Amino acid sequence: MATGLIALLDDVAAIAKLAASSLDDVAAQTAKASVKAAGVVIDDTAVTPTYVVGLSPSRELPIIGRIALGSLRNKLVLLLPICLLLGYFAPWLITPLLMIGGAYLCFEGVEKLHEAISPHAAHDDSVGETAMDPKQLEDQKVSGAIRTDFILSAEIMALTLAGVSTSNLVTQAAVLAAVGILITVVVYGVVALIVKADDIGLHLAETGSGPTRSFGRGLVKGTPVLLQALTVIGTAAMLWVGGSIIIHGLAEFGLHGPEHFIEHVATVVQQAVGAIPVVVGWIATSFLQAVLGIAVGALIVLALGIFGPKKAHAK
Repeated sequence: MATGLIALLDDVAAIAKLAASSLDDVAAQTAKASVKAAGVVIDDTAVTPTYVVGLSPSRELPIIGRIALGSLRNKLVLLLPICLLLGYFAPWLITPLLMIGGAYLCFEGVEKLHEAISPHAAHDDSVGETAMDPKQLEDQKVSGAIRTDFILSAEIMALTLAGVSTSNLVTQAAVLAAVGILITVVVYGVVALIVKADDIGLHLAETGSGPTRSFGRGLVKGTPVLLQALTVIGTAAMLWVGGSIIIHGLAEFGLHGPEHFIEHVATVVQQAVGAIPVVVGWIATSFLQAVLGIAVGALIVLALGIFGPKKAHAK
């Protein structure tokens, strides 16, 4: 009896060690995957506030909450099982699907670029939004944000899956879920702080004293500038992330020309500038990826402009 109990305790201890080892492995791989996805996370953080600008201040946090829940649904309910199934049964499909998503980001980025350049187009959109009741406008903004988040989340989950492709299915699922939750909390926590920074500043300016009051006034004055800058960064992010996805996808299919060209130009720029080569190289690479994104997005807009009216006429 004693021998059997000792054997049982040894088995329990072995299982506990295995579980602890698995948890450590999941935690380590989650941290590693989160770092790899940092670029897309920054883009997601820059894009999201643009969907809240212009809405009632009292609805800002509830709207961010709705988008965050939609983002979690994208990652955990839709993308996680899709990634696991594709990774197991059809890994060759992941890259083409990501490229389609990248093309959609390019399309959205070019549309926003057109609105910024063409006051008439922006005016037409603002008139259309004004005609909506607040609930319709909020629903439209939220659905647009969740659609864009789906593409960015797909890139994050695909990068994560690539990093744990040699692990067992349970570890893959655990890491994908952990990365999805962690990144969503970080992104939308930061977005909430950005969007409510002016309210925080106003509170500090009214209730604080000395440096605190000055800091509050600075927040109130600086938040509109920050939001305007994020609108620009968000549009650029759609273009460079979309272009990056397409370039990496082409390389996966053996078309390394665009990727090698961008790497060569980035190296030349780094050598020419000399200082802070990592930052300079990233800027040069992102700029060229955005140029490709503009070209792809413009082609899609042109194709829709050519074929859309014909379809409408046919009806």
